[in-house]
Amino acid sequence: MADVKDKRARSRLPVRLPATVKTPEQPGEISAVTSDLSVGGVFLYTDKRITQGSKLEVVLILPAELGFGERQWACCQASVLRIEESEGQKFGVAASIDRLDLLPEIPS
Repeated sequence: MADVKDKRARSRLPVRLPATVKTPEQPGEISAVTSDLSVGGVFLYTDKRITQGSKLEVVLILPAELGFGERQWACCQASVLRIEESEGQKFGVAASIDRLDLLPEIPS
């Protein structure tokens, strides 16, 4: 029997972070919470269903553990790979990150 390898190129950090998601199919912003995250992908839970294959814009604060120094705001362009039904009103979204742009600190 052949070894089955994980398709992920990078290991993911199990981290719960608030995020905001935008998609062309949904008007406005969708609230989300990450479950795990890497430079190449993200798994998050949303309140609204997102279509597999959709393009997303995800805005969140990257943790220092990802290697960008201190916590850093980022805007990610991502592609939805799969959707998982979860208990309650949440939907699991697995997405590969196509582009990651670090954002300047916004003064409060």
